[in-house]
Amino acid sequence: MTDTDRAANDDTAEPLDARRKRLIYRSLYTGMKETDLLLGQFARAHVPHFTEAELDQYEHLLDVNEDPRVYAWAIGREPVPAEFDTPVMKLLQNFRLA
Repeated sequence: MTDTDRAANDDTAEPLDARRKRLIYRSLYTGMKETDLLLGQFARAHVPHFTEAELDQYEHLLDVNEDPRVYAWAIGREPVPAEFDTPVMKLLQNFRLA
């Protein structure tokens, strides 16, 4: 990758704070009330402290667009597919609503 390529990537990259805010918002409005509550509180508690790699894992999970499945994985009702069996999913599975 050249310096020009790096500069172009830096210019188009979403700032971390904006990305975190976007992911928290998406977590609050997933489309299923149970998932909104779980992911919304989880995101508020953890997303502000996530690394870029953890943000990638979490965003990949939100991109599933099958709220009942994500909820079932999070509460242990269904096994988590290998693709989503990440440290962030483990953190979500251990998260308890306040």
